[in-house]
Amino acid sequence: MGRAYEVRKASIQKTGAARGKIYSMYAKEIYLAAKNGGTSTEANASLKRLIERAKKEQVPSDIIKRAIDKVNSGVDDSYVSATYEMFGPSGSTLIVDCLTDNLNRSVSDLRAVVNKCHIKMGAIGSVSYNYDNLCIVGFKGINEEDALNALIENGVDIDDIETQDDMVVIYGAPQDLFKIKDAISSIKEVEFELDEISKLPKEKVILQGEDLETFKKVLQLLDDVEDVQQVYHNVEL
Repeated sequence: MGRAYEVRKASIQKTGAARGKIYSMYAKEIYLAAKNGGTSTEANASLKRLIERAKKEQVPSDIIKRAIDKVNSGVDDSYVSATYEMFGPSGSTLIVDCLTDNLNRSVSDLRAVVNKCHIKMGAIGSVSYNYDNLCIVGFKGINEEDALNALIENGVDIDDIETQDDMVVIYGAPQDLFKIKDAISSIKEVEFELDEISKLPKEKVILQGEDLETFKKVLQLLDDVEDVQQVYHNVEL
């Protein structure tokens, strides 16, 4: 027990270009979810979850609406998901998830980051085997024991459960995300402060000095890449 998931905090100011990147990320994800599962939030749980997360990130309603309207109007944008693995300084590793309409552009932009920071691109599987792919659900207002009982009563298997700063955090298989939320909601209506599918490193490393500065530069440059949706890493920051 005790994965000590670090609740993700904003690492960039949510203004200007930074906010534009967030808006673009959600617009693409919402469009794809609506295209693949339908535009009704009642029938498409993935779309409903994305919209809820977008609103928490203060994505304007008109951006959400335009993404869904594109599907209703028959627009056929072709986005593909691609994952890249990298080796940073002193045992650090990264997994970069992209959503793009141009794979050549994505690869070119990522290689530019690799070259600027003098790190290495890894082959598929060279990094990811050191990460667990899990859903993470976090909430307040229900204690850990009651939450665990609710999960057992609803027949939901989980990987781990812990309490961090009054927040109960549950880890499970990605496909069980909605089952976990439904089980918790069956005993009390709560706001899910964590509701995501993530890749968590099995072990973390601590960087210092130039290695730490290089790694932070890598993260900043990746954040500037248009097609990058998520970056997972094993560094204790």
